[in-house]
Amino acid sequence: MSIEIFRDAWGIPHLRADSARELARAQGRVTARDRAWQLEVERHRARGTSAAFLGAGALSWDTLARRARLDDTARRCFAALERRDPETADWVRAYVDGVNEELPGAEAPEFTRAGLAPGRWEPWTPLGVWLGTHILFAGFPAKLWRDEAIRHLGPDAVGLFATDGPGTAGSNGWLVAGARTGTGHAILAGDPHRYIEDPGVYQQIRLSCPEFDVLGLAVPGVPGIAHFGHAGTVAWSITNAMADYQDLYRERLRRTGAGIEALGPDGHWHRASRHTETVEVAGEAPVEIEVIETDRGPVIAGGPEGLDGGVVEGGVVEGAPVLSDPPVLVDPPVVSDPSVGSDPSVVSDPSDGSGPSVGSDPSVFPGQSVLRDSSVLRDSSALPDSSALPDSSALPDSSALPDPLAPSDPPTLPDPPVALSLRHPPRVTEDLGFSALLPLLRARRAADVDRAFDHWVEPVNVVQAADTEGGLLHRVAGRVPVRAAANRLRPVPAWEPGHEWQGWHETPRAGLTDGIAVMANQRGPATPLGVEFAPPHRAQRITALLAEKDRWSPADMPAIHTDTHLASAQPLLDRMERLDGLSPEAETLRETILRWDRRMAADSHEAALYAAVRSAVVRRLAAHPAFAALTAPPAYPDVLLPWLGLLPRIAFALEHLLRAEELYGVDRDGVVRGALEEVAAEPPRGTWGDTHRLAPWRALPEPDPDAPALSGDHDCVLCTSAVPGLTDLAARGPAARYVWDLARREDSLWVVPLGASGLPGSPHHRDQLPLWLKGDLVPVVTDWQHLTKED
Repeated sequence: MSIEIFRDAWGIPHLRADSARELARAQGRVTARDRAWQLEVERHRARGTSAAFLGAGALSWDTLARRARLDDTARRCFAALERRDPETADWVRAYVDGVNEELPGAEAPEFTRAGLAPGRWEPWTPLGVWLGTHILFAGFPAKLWRDEAIRHLGPDAVGLFATDGPGTAGSNGWLVAGARTGTGHAILAGDPHRYIEDPGVYQQIRLSCPEFDVLGLAVPGVPGIAHFGHAGTVAWSITNAMADYQDLYRERLRRTGAGIEALGPDGHWHRASRHTETVEVAGEAPVEIEVIETDRGPVIAGGPEGLDGGVVEGGVVEGAPVLSDPPVLVDPPVVSDPSVGSDPSVVSDPSDGSGPSVGSDPSVFPGQSVLRDSSVLRDSSALPDSSALPDSSALPDSSALPDPLAPSDPPTLPDPPVALSLRHPPRVTEDLGFSALLPLLRARRAADVDRAFDHWVEPVNVVQAADTEGGLLHRVAGRVPVRAAANRLRPVPAWEPGHEWQGWHETPRAGLTDGIAVMANQRGPATPLGVEFAPPHRAQRITALLAEKDRWSPADMPAIHTDTHLASAQPLLDRMERLDGLSPEAETLRETILRWDRRMAADSHEAALYAAVRSAVVRRLAAHPAFAALTAPPAYPDVLLPWLGLLPRIAFALEHLLRAEELYGVDRDGVVRGALEEVAAEPPRGTWGDTHRLAPWRALPEPDPDAPALSGDHDCVLCTSAVPGLTDLAARGPAARYVWDLARREDSLWVVPLGASGLPGSPHHRDQLPLWLKGDLVPVVTDWQHLTKED
């Protein structure tokens, strides 16, 4: 047999082979056949070479990837995997062999458009793809936002703005024990929320060999089935735990005749590694950047000269003095802003030396866990000037408010410049958790899944699993460092003691309540490990829906997937209700919205009216002088700015901002009144789906005349996220849906937003889209006789 490839009616690949190794090779081949362009894009992202064919828009990502040393970390992790777990390393090599066998003959039209030929994969490329996909997944740039918010608004701002925001990825997942199903066997269901991409971020696939027969959702470019799988006798799924496991350090760096040194917590200067790399940019001159690594980790923003450092001109960093014996800085105050960065062909610096020890323990183009076009979130032109708003009288005169930028003391000498370094588990431990992948495929019981996830590193997830013998699992998996509480909140000074990592947290476990466990990124078992979590609305709504019946079946689950009730609307509705003295038009608008059923259905006119008022409220709050200091982004790299956009931060925290007892002197009733009058003067005439449409990310942008209407909203179970106040287009939503039945695997269901093929023109490129839009799912096929064999 060696390798056999079968397809079902939806083009989903079902693979058979004589061994796990040959099966990995087959998975690499079929992925290259179905997703060639996607694999090439991900390979370049992992290496920081995207700008060479995508142009200047990808430069900020490439810079981050180079300065964060993603490719080097992937190499180190693979080398360590070969030492610790040679079987898994060989299995990964087999996957790469399959990719390299198939990729040169790929016919994806995007290669012609980009003037690009497929490149060769290295054994560590799958690890680089995993790392590049998830480096921003935990949202470490949110620490930069908190730092700015605390600096300008005070510590209470952390709680006010703490919510699942524009740069995070979430999920719904629920486990129903056998006591609550019609068959007596458990059901797992849910949907991961990510940025919708074309091709999709998940690949439906089946992997069968004498050792195992597993179907599930794979990550293209990575062997196995990591997140969502069904092995017949056991099934598993994950949601983002919202844990905090990455730290940012403010670094004081200095140049010497021998290179660069960093001030450590012991009060001494220590050698930092340093070299330069050149980033090719299509249509523009190459950009040379400086790559620095301290004992904490790679410097991702700035350099010895501060946040504007890191770009080399003429072989010397612009404005860089070389100090023969620079003075030691005596405990100057902490500076609160870090930044800028850049990106591959490595040019070694003779002054590099051995460099620091990194330890042996643990849209623009930002990455899959952040808006691909981050300009949407940072464009200050999208924020209206309060003078341009229809009812500027609703906003207080800025002269009546304290100027957040006004100095309260006489001018002082400038603080020493700082840079920003990143410390994260894979760089410290040389481990990406790939040793979990083969044990997951071989799992037969929930206890086997549990042991497999003991090897998991990142992203930190909540795992749910069930088996046919009644075994259940609900736990956190991943590696979270033990360190000071300040590390989790904002960037910390590298030169001060007390911010070192002190080992790893035990991962929490949880049980079921009334036979169910629901996770939707809310505070739950991972609460001790995180700072910001999603609002509880999705989790509470799923729990309430599951309470409506004593017995559930797989066919019942799509109704939960597609629920559009918006509980987070209530604070705005409460403020609308208590207003008086509205114009007749605004009064009519208010009464119409208050009669609304709170469902964000695509065909609802009332939902469109509510969304219009909400957007107007967000814009008016963002234009308020109380928040003026937060409208100008600091000098951080562009790729990190989505986390710092004031308007989206207000949009996603609107519920908290409207409910807070006091909000920096803002007259919120006046803001809501002005928003109602604004929308009443020119109300939307259509439905929510007229403007709330799917906007998938593509590496090579092209117009999508068929952008379909969507139901749902950010806090609905049907989580289709736009940015209120900026756009109703939805870039994020369910990247897949699944229902795993432990009674009969063939009664399981799944669907992806577009289709199994990434090849434009293929009959399976977008054939699942109509089902995904309606909430329908594709039946899982397990009988080989019902499949078609492919040459």
